[in-house]
Amino acid sequence: MHVLHLETGRRLYGGARQVLWLAQGLAGRGVDSTILCAAGSELLAAARDAGLRAEGLPVPGDIDPTLAFRLVRRLRALRPDLVHLHSRRGADSWGLLAARRCGLPVVLSRRVDEPLGALTKQRLRRADRVIAISAGVAAVLRAGGIADERLRVVRSAVPPARRPAWPLQRFRETFGLHPADRPVAVVAQFIPRKGHRLLLAAALRARAAEPRLRLLLFGSGPLEAALRAEFAAAGLGDTVCFAGYRPDLANFLGHCELLLHPARREGLGVALLEAQAAGLPVVGHAVPGVAEAVRDGRSGLLVPPGDPDALAAALLRLLRDAGLRRRLGAAARERAAREFGIDAMVDGNLAVYRELLPATREARA
Repeated sequence: MHVLHLETGRRLYGGARQVLWLAQGLAGRGVDSTILCAAGSELLAAARDAGLRAEGLPVPGDIDPTLAFRLVRRLRALRPDLVHLHSRRGADSWGLLAARRCGLPVVLSRRVDEPLGALTKQRLRRADRVIAISAGVAAVLRAGGIADERLRVVRSAVPPARRPAWPLQRFRETFGLHPADRPVAVVAQFIPRKGHRLLLAAALRARAAEPRLRLLLFGSGPLEAALRAEFAAAGLGDTVCFAGYRPDLANFLGHCELLLHPARREGLGVALLEAQAAGLPVVGHAVPGVAEAVRDGRSGLLVPPGDPDALAAALLRLLRDAGLRRRLGAAARERAAREFGIDAMVDGNLAVYRELLPATREARA
């Protein structure tokens, strides 16, 4: 079996990392993969470093019909048995068009729980299978008219936990922390649905009670400049560190005390899974994707969405109770290994592929 994966994001965000881990897992099961991604992207470099077959394509933007023609040429040259589309917007549309032109079955992964617009519904209905990364995303897809016979749930996954590669002193020096500081990680792109403005309100309340609170904001995105200005204007310049996009989070995330996740919507949240795998409890909102990733009172604390007072109170509760923090963190690590392992994600995707490929065709591949 030969699967072609299309993922056109430039950064190695959560979705792109899933593609990388999936292709690695498939290789271990005797399945060939080719990753088509944006030229110069972090996924292209990471895939090649991992010894995977990967090609870069010019991807100037979502509204680029010439991408379909480039994809048709590559599909005809590579001759995969199946196409798996991992990106959103334009790449999915042009990928579907190219795969259909070549007579290939199409699997499309959906990673967000946003309500479906008319064009999105049309695109999803043209795929042979749609994979939702969580039950919450699947519920949105069903509400949007995606039939159960074409819908499958395969949860996102994270690798096994490991101890931070960085010494504690290096972590502190890199992010300007004093030994008495209380580092809390926030891992999210700077986009509206990630809730950074709600975080600002919660941070003001929490800092008043815990002056040594330090929020490490890992990420990048279109709102970064505006958020920097807003946090500074609120007097939080010494509390918040805009730490940038860090693909090496696993090297030091375990040195934080917990993960604070203020997102108002979430498909599942790879950052939530990675934090729990590192043994960190999570504070977040009780919304479908987050509540599926984090068990309230067992691996973290979830509060009603949109309530900065509740978010601050949950944060302070964990900072003040080391025993609770340790218990929730240990349970989080165990649950991440048990329910969000790479093997289950790979096997789930492979089962979907096999639904679409006759056994005789797979045996010849």
